[in-house]
This record gives sequence, structure tokens and C-alpha cells, in this order.
Amino acid sequence: MLFDIGATELLAIVIIAIVVIGPKELPMAMRTVGRWVSQARRLVGQFRTSLDSIAHEAEMEALEKKWAEQNAQIMKEHGGGPAMLPMDGTAAHAAPQNISDNEQITDGSDVDQSVSGDDKPASTNDKDAG
Repeated sequence: MLFDIGATELLAIVIIAIVVIGPKELPMAMRTVGRWVSQARRLVGQFRTSLDSIAHEAEMEALEKKWAEQNAQIMKEHGGGPAMLPMDGTAAHAAPQNISDNEQITDGSDVDQSVSGDDKPASTNDKDAG
């Protein structure tokens, strides 16, 4: 807390406020002070959040720089190795599929989708058969 106000200090402030402002205007003054305190707290919270965000970004940049240096050192020690992948996660992990327009991918099950002579699907619940 910013101010360390005890019970005696608070009582003195209330008595002075009653004498200076008056008992009729005191509730309106307290509401106004409450609004100011609320706005000040909100402003301090936003300021703290932005400072935390800036600190986090600076920390992440320092870590990425450190990791890049370590990666370069490891690559240098072990003879280069394969080409480096981008750090943004855009590397393709799946094998490319080379499928022409005429080919179809099937799941391995052979489903008979035969059509009868009158272009209707064959059904086992045909009422005409009998």
C-alpha cells in the first residue's frame, strides 16, 4: 500500500472532513474521492502491465540471442551438420504428398457402390422385390 494510514490518522481525517466540508456534502465528496482513487489504481495497473510486458519482451530477446549463439557454437564444433531450420516454427514436419488430379486417396476399404440399371442405388429394403 502506498500510504500507511492507521486508525487514529483515519479518524483525524474524517473529523477534519466533517468540519471543513460539512455533513451534507461529505457523501458527494467521498464518492468523488473514490472515483479518483479508482482511476488512479486503474492507471497504475495499466502502467505496471505495460512495464511487465516490456521486461518480458526484453528477456525473450536476450534468451533468443543466447540460444542463437549457443546454436552457432554447437554447429561450429560438430562440423555444420544439416541446414538450420527457421526458429519461427514454419518448417514442414509432414512428408509432402505428390498426388495427381486423377489419383484418389483411399482408406483401404473396398466399398461396393454399384448402381442398378435404372440409375438408383441398389438397396436391400426394396419393396418391389418380392
